[in-house]
Formats: sequence, C-alpha cells, structure tokens
Amino acid sequence: MTAFKLDIAATDGPARTGIIHTDRGKIRTPAFMPVGTAGTVKAMLPENVAETGADIILGNTYHLMLRPGAERVARLGGLHTFCGWPGPILTDSGGFQVMSLANLRKIDEDGVRFRSHIDGAEEFLSPERAMEIQRLLGSTIQMVLDECPKLPADEATIEKSLALSMRWARRSKIAFGDQPGHACFGIVQGGTYPHLRARSAGELTEIGFDGYAVGGLAVGEPQSEMFDTLEATVPHLPAGRPRYLMGVGKPDDIVGAVLRGIDMFDCVLPTRSGRNGQAFGWDGPMNLRNAKYAEDTGPLIEGCRCPACRKFSRAYLHHTVKANEIIASMLLTWHNLTFFQDVMAAMRSAISEGRLNAFADAFFARYPKRSEDATP
Repeated sequence: MTAFKLDIAATDGPARTGIIHTDRGKIRTPAFMPVGTAGTVKAMLPENVAETGADIILGNTYHLMLRPGAERVARLGGLHTFCGWPGPILTDSGGFQVMSLANLRKIDEDGVRFRSHIDGAEEFLSPERAMEIQRLLGSTIQMVLDECPKLPADEATIEKSLALSMRWARRSKIAFGDQPGHACFGIVQGGTYPHLRARSAGELTEIGFDGYAVGGLAVGEPQSEMFDTLEATVPHLPAGRPRYLMGVGKPDDIVGAVLRGIDMFDCVLPTRSGRNGQAFGWDGPMNLRNAKYAEDTGPLIEGCRCPACRKFSRAYLHHTVKANEIIASMLLTWHNLTFFQDVMAAMRSAISEGRLNAFADAFFARYPKRSEDATP
C-alpha cells in the first residue's frame, strides 16, 4: 500500500514541481486533471486520455450519485473498474453542482436538500453522505462538502457561508475516517476577502487534511482578482501538502496560478471547447468554424504530437466541425487535452531548471491578453 504523499523535487519562487504518490500511481505536479463528469472524459477513450500525458482524472459526485448511483458503481467494482481508468481519480463533493444545477435547493446545518436536474426527484446531500458516496465510488482523492455561495456577495454573506463550510469540513473529515490508499482534501473558501481566506486556511489546517483546495474562484471575477486571492491564500497553506485550484481553467489562468504556488487543476474547458469547434494553442484559441480555415493545409500547431495535428489539416478539421461529424469532437478534444498537458510539462521542466518566470514571460507575450487584465 503506497502512502499518499507529496514529494517536492524543486521550487522556483512560490512554484513547485514534484510527485504526488498514491496507491493508484504517481501524479506529476503541476498537474491538470481532465474532467470525466459522469465516469467518462467525453469523446475520449481512457487509454487516449493517458496518452495525452494525464496522470489523474476527475469524477463528479453529484452526477454519479444521480446516475447510475454510487451503490451501483460500488457493486460493479468501483469507479476505476467501471470507467476503465486504472490511475488516480479525484471526485469533487457535489456541492458546486448542487448550487448551480439543482432546483428548489434548501441549505441548513444538516446539509442541502434539492431536486435532481434529471428527473426532479428529491435528494439530500450532507457532509456524511458526500463522503459515503465517494467511498463507494472508491476515488483516490475525496473532497469535503462545502457551500459555494454565488458571487458577488457581501462580506457578511461570505463569512456566514464560510463558517458553515468549516463546520461541514470537520464533519466530512470525521466521515472520511480511515481509508488506507485514499486521501481527503479540505476546501478553502472566503470569496475575495483575504482575511476570510486566511481564516479558512487556518481552520482547515487545524483539522488536518491530506491536501488543500482553493474553491470559489473562476466564477466570473476578473483574472487579477483571482490572482490576488491566490497570493493572499497560498502562503497560509501547509507547504508539504498538495494545493488544488478547483475549476481552473484557461491556459493563462493556469500559468498564473502555478507562478503563485498551485499544484493541481481541473476544468471542462479543453473537452467542452473541443466539442464546440475550438482548439487551443500557444497563440490562443482557434475557432475552427471560421471560414479562414476552409483551405488552410497547415496543422493546428506545428510539431504537436496529437493525431489531429499529425494526421489532419485545419481545412479538414474545419470541414468536420461544420458538418457536425463526431470525429471533430474526438480530434479537437484530443488536441486540447494534449496542449494542456504540454503546458504542464513545460512548466514542470521550467521549475526544475529555475526558469519559470522566463517561460511565463514568453507565454504571456504570445497568449492573447484579456480586456480586464492588460498585464497577467
């Protein structure tokens, strides 16, 4: 049995690179986790996801509890066997989806009662039930249940929500119990208020978790606010534990967050964008629906190792996107996941060689700047 542990191989300013050791294999950090919401990374076979360079994928507690059901997954051998992914899997607690997808939700001290977005059935999710579901799924990393308040919100609202999330975190840790080979992560909340983020980090550290996530960001705030919040939060997290920025994000978000000490990321962006005709590259995203690609014989990215770039032209990809061919989703998703993993690999090398700032400067010089943030 391999103990869950982060070995930091090198640092470059706040940034770190290393290995998270798990019973299911090693996770190279900084790491990007493709999202397999319902037990599948859409448009990809598990072995193809691994070929992109991914060491770990993410599954969603909310979706899997509703369909096919955690108890059924457990009877069928657990999530790893069920979805054909032998490596590590992180499952989120379902809290964000309850807040964003469920109808008629009611939150109290016990948990949250809501109606399924699938069939309207009444459901209940408590910290204890969230951890029970993740135990049944058998995921490698299991997240505590937290409340995800909608932003913007005033300080009093955020503080009240934070207090509830910290009580739920303690209950989640107790419910997680003793699971050799598995890990439990706490989630830092507090909106964009530095003192609340510091308080949350301190309370979670006192409880004691195997890793610490930063939640409640990438929900519409400017990139500069996200980075400022990370700078105010990360120094309060234990140095020897993994740091996970939930739901992030765009390539420039990820590079900026690694500069500020984050180790792990997840986002639906590369897969969702691939299904919608968008491909990512070092010069920013490309919309393959655009007519300018109709007779473009070049690859998406010169030298890219994915099959979309090695075997097909932009013109072909444009055609298949416009014709709504399934292969377009497959190829563009494969490309986007490969690109995201190549960015992570480049940062791991840069940190190891003490040149992350130079890498980031070169990256941001090419990648399109956002209107609300002229400087990353």
